[in-house]
Amino acid sequence: MSALEDLTVIDLSTLFAGPMAAMHFGDMGAAVIKVEHTTKPDPARGHGPSRDGQNLWWKTLGRNKRTIRLDLHTEGGREALLRLVEAADVVIENFRPGTLERWGVGYDAMSARNPRIVLARVTGFGQKGPYRSRPGFGTLAEAMSGFAAMTGEPDGPPVLPPFGLADGIASLATAYAVMVALHARERSGIGQEVDVAIVEPMLAMLGPQITRWDQLGTVQQRTGNRSANNAPRNTYRTADGSWVAVSTSAQSIAERVMILVGRPELIAEPWFATGAGRAEHADELDDAVGGWIAQRSRAEVLDVFERAQAAIAPIYDAADIVEDPQFLALGTIHTIHDDDLGEMRMQGPMFRLSAGDATIAFTGRAPGADTDALLGELGYTAAEIAGLRAEGSVA
Repeated sequence: MSALEDLTVIDLSTLFAGPMAAMHFGDMGAAVIKVEHTTKPDPARGHGPSRDGQNLWWKTLGRNKRTIRLDLHTEGGREALLRLVEAADVVIENFRPGTLERWGVGYDAMSARNPRIVLARVTGFGQKGPYRSRPGFGTLAEAMSGFAAMTGEPDGPPVLPPFGLADGIASLATAYAVMVALHARERSGIGQEVDVAIVEPMLAMLGPQITRWDQLGTVQQRTGNRSANNAPRNTYRTADGSWVAVSTSAQSIAERVMILVGRPELIAEPWFATGAGRAEHADELDDAVGGWIAQRSRAEVLDVFERAQAAIAPIYDAADIVEDPQFLALGTIHTIHDDDLGEMRMQGPMFRLSAGDATIAFTGRAPGADTDALLGELGYTAAEIAGLRAEGSVA
């Protein structure tokens, strides 16, 4: 039994934050229905690499989702959506504020058909305020949350991540917020709207930058791979051209590292006793650690650090991840049969449960692959479905 198999989630959203939140629900067993426009499928289907004309990002993002294509500009499409809502628990959407209301399928219309429905609204800047109608992409959240300002080299420009970091964080926040709303529904019997602004979860992950500004009038500066709170903390190149990352957030780890690299005398320095003090001497500490690592292979470095119980990790790419024994032991990478491409590997759900573990039943499906089946489950006859298709309400 999967943990959320009693939930039905309608994914009306596009691109990443909303669809990824719906993916998390599907991973835990919820029945997820992906609704796309009759002529304009989710742009995520064209994002990133493809093989044999099949988008690989969508194979992951669209997993565990049945797909239906509706035109919500038409009466037939709107009615089909509201029938889906009648049997659902959650709807996730990311249109600009007011769009669903303009089409006649906003929260009021949904809750009139199903008072228990939870509507999660994911936008760049939320449902109110002067920026509410701006296009809201994760890049903008990464810029306005303070992330870019504190990321990069000290003498370089602000740096954006090479992937949808803000969208991913927002997807987790959305899934959490929906579960909170569902828990509240258990007491009240009534659903509600959930307002997620992509910029806010990103901001929440960046520590006490607001409180620091409020209390000290200072902002965190760019430090590259270093930390303003402790040292040594950096990436270091090994003799065989590989890279490793070292962290010394704990004082005991910092001391072990200095002993390991042959510089125990640094431990006696007064500044070494605090993370902030060590950060002020990062050049000296990096020279000691980096010089030692540069003379040894990655395998030797990792072995010596691990035997000394000092915190280190190899810097991986995907080729390393799929072979790592820890990921294999956890079952992090799942092998799924795809109807188009055969066997494929992808990262699985982010955690495990002792009862009702998650599964990936199928990979991302073609647009509208389940339109007829889903409409049939809603009570539409074959003739009615043909009529809806003829008028362009479904595809």
